[in-house]
Amino acid sequence: MDFTVGSIVDGKVTGITKFGAFVEIAEGITGLVHISEVADAYVKDVNDFFKEQDMVKVKVVSIGDNGKIGLSIKQAVEKKPAPSFSPAKNEVGFEDKLAKFMKDSNEKLVALKRHQEGKKGR
Repeated sequence: MDFTVGSIVDGKVTGITKFGAFVEIAEGITGLVHISEVADAYVKDVNDFFKEQDMVKVKVVSIGDNGKIGLSIKQAVEKKPAPSFSPAKNEVGFEDKLAKFMKDSNEKLVALKRHQEGKKGR
């Protein structure tokens, strides 16, 4: 089987070390998933994510001149796009909230001044 950089293939974890995991992607062809390519989150121990003989989906990220294959699990997973924020139609926007706040504040200040002036006039 011919692998190219960018290919996404299924593989089997054949060994786990403290710096990553070895994954067999074809008969006799093994690549390394470095610990930094296991997940988007911080990975302290690769054993927390999978064990030997687990089937995983990997992406070929590099093929060295010496035949070493670099793999990534986190790049093989499709990332869902972050939802863009769009306020619902019945939600009030920031400018509207600010205008209401300013109006309410002004009304309260006027009422406070009237109250204080009423006390002075007695």
